[in-house]
Amino acid sequence: MLPGLAAAAAAHRCSWSSLCRLRLRCRAAARVSSEPQEWQNLVAFGSFSNMVPCTLSQVKLYSTNVQKEGQGSKTLRVEKIPSLDEAAENMGEELKAPLIKQDPLQVRVKAVLKKREYGPKYTQNNFITGVRAMNEFCLKSSDLEQLRKIRQRSPHEDTESFTVYLRSDVEAKSLEVWGSLEALAREKKLRKEAEIEYRERLFRNQKILREYRDFLGNTKPRSRMTSVFLKGPGKVVMVAICINGLNCFFKFLAWIYTGSASMFSEAIHSLSDTCNQGLLALGISKSVQTPDPTHPYGFSNMRYIASLISGVGIFMMGAGLSWYHGVMGLLNPQPMESLLWAYCILAGSLVSEGATLLVAVNELRRSARAKGMSFYKYVMESRDPSTNVILLEDTAAVLGVTIAATCMGLTSITGNPLYDSLGSLGVGTLLGVVSAFLIYTNTEALLGRSIQPEQVQRLTELLENDPSVRAIHDVKATDLGLGKVRFKAEVDFDGRVVTRSYLEKQDFDQMLQEIQEVKTPEELETFMLKHGENIIDTLGAEVDRLEKELKKRNPEVRHVDLEIL
Repeated sequence: MLPGLAAAAAAHRCSWSSLCRLRLRCRAAARVSSEPQEWQNLVAFGSFSNMVPCTLSQVKLYSTNVQKEGQGSKTLRVEKIPSLDEAAENMGEELKAPLIKQDPLQVRVKAVLKKREYGPKYTQNNFITGVRAMNEFCLKSSDLEQLRKIRQRSPHEDTESFTVYLRSDVEAKSLEVWGSLEALAREKKLRKEAEIEYRERLFRNQKILREYRDFLGNTKPRSRMTSVFLKGPGKVVMVAICINGLNCFFKFLAWIYTGSASMFSEAIHSLSDTCNQGLLALGISKSVQTPDPTHPYGFSNMRYIASLISGVGIFMMGAGLSWYHGVMGLLNPQPMESLLWAYCILAGSLVSEGATLLVAVNELRRSARAKGMSFYKYVMESRDPSTNVILLEDTAAVLGVTIAATCMGLTSITGNPLYDSLGSLGVGTLLGVVSAFLIYTNTEALLGRSIQPEQVQRLTELLENDPSVRAIHDVKATDLGLGKVRFKAEVDFDGRVVTRSYLEKQDFDQMLQEIQEVKTPEELETFMLKHGENIIDTLGAEVDRLEKELKKRNPEVRHVDLEIL
């Protein structure tokens, strides 16, 4: 019985292995075939039987399962396995079924707005003001009345809105008026020549008017210019000019009478102070002039320029001549005459220079108190250049008088003229130090100096506390002189707050109706362009509001530049 079972098992393995290989081939053919009918025919049983090496109807399959039951005993278990016919039918049914069940493929097409190429014609929709239209296109105000008018938010603080025109309409109107571009160009050329001639006539008339006023007297009071020299730095400068002019005159008389090198240095010192204070007066008068198109930020820096030139003049005239005279005295000492008159003049100079110094100190203390700064810091940063120059010059004058009187006393006691020459060198060194300080501080001011960090922090906090501002970057606050500040910052606005402020002014029912009517990409583009432009205008209005708020709370801030980040 066992040999029979072994033969049956061998036949079973041969047939089953062939059947498995055939099943794998059928599945591979089903994967690569594009038509289901091809692999369905392949598994048809009629053609399938020829591929099996054994006769399927004569094969019976059995399997054995031997278990150990105790020692040395074996139990034979025989199970009937399905015939090859049944297995082939089952396999055919499996192959006929879909191999992979897949969901239907869904593809979403994204609507993309076509990128628009903006050519030169698009800029014809730009806006142009009436003044530019009349100047650049040679039109009259009556010509503009026939064009379309558009009200826009004004960039100027004194007006809320102003009228603009489409550039295309203005160009078309100019061609209608002048006929051709060549005729328009000729008219522009003629008007340019007439403008140049008008300016020349205006200059000549102003010159004649000045000469007339100088000859007959100006009947119109110059209140602004006069008031500048009646208070503040102007008053200090005028007092210093009068006192130093008198001191210079009497010191030169004393030097001519005594021949003292120290007295000569003091006379030169007073002369340089008088000339420099004259420059300061010129700078003060220029600094109060009204800004013009050539100088839109005004002339406040003229004070720093005059102080810088004054420092250079002190170094060249005062320090240079004092050193020269002192060196010549050391090389060729000369006996001096009676020094009585020199002492009297030096005593009078000490009193007068001390009075001027006191006036300058009081003015600087008042200005420093108004700025909330200490006296020393106010002087070192040269916040008031004109008064600062007077302070340093008078301080040097008092010290110079003291040095000259001491050296002249030593010369009169010992009879050695070298002490007098050393006094001249000491006065020259003192003037050199003062001039170097003036040159440095005024150069720093002209380069653009920042305001106090506390003040910058206050301005920054004012902007950051506004709901529409998300962050502030690149803050620059520059002192323009005369208490004027220019503030610049890059502002990161909160788009949601800006959009909400725009929506608060709109009719929501009308907007919802417009949204419901949007069906095509073109209608969506029209809707977004309309409200997008209005939101940009709202953002510009927010910038104007912040600039006005900064100027209102900080009067020293005259120019505000807020850049949108």
